[in-house]
Amino acid sequence: QVQLVESGGGLVQPGGSLRVSCAASGSIFAIPAMGWYRQPPGKQRELVARITSGGSTNYADFVKGRFTISRDNAKNAVYLQMNSLKPEDTAVYYCNLDIMTVGWVTRNYWGQGTQVTVSS
Repeated sequence: QVQLVESGGGLVQPGGSLRVSCAASGSIFAIPAMGWYRQPPGKQRELVARITSGGSTNYADFVKGRFTISRDNAKNAVYLQMNSLKPEDTAVYYCNLDIMTVGWVTRNYWGQGTQVTVSS
């Protein structure tokens, strides 16, 4: 059994910063990849950033230079530091993890989502 718990969303003014976190718990052997997606109001869910177990990252063009993804392997956690936030960054942010569990099976898991609202 694996659980993902997100935290850190909220309301921030344009130009401000926010960090969202996601921690996994349960029968975890390894987490090959971690990522963040977001779903703006009335739109499809989209990839924001991904990070591998080796630390390689990739970002969506609309967040490059503003957002930073990082992970703490000891805590099975992934973070998204968001700077220079814009109103169009308003969305529900979801963590997404590939987790290897019992029996060396890798499955994909989603967090419950955390609301980020950028508004003055």
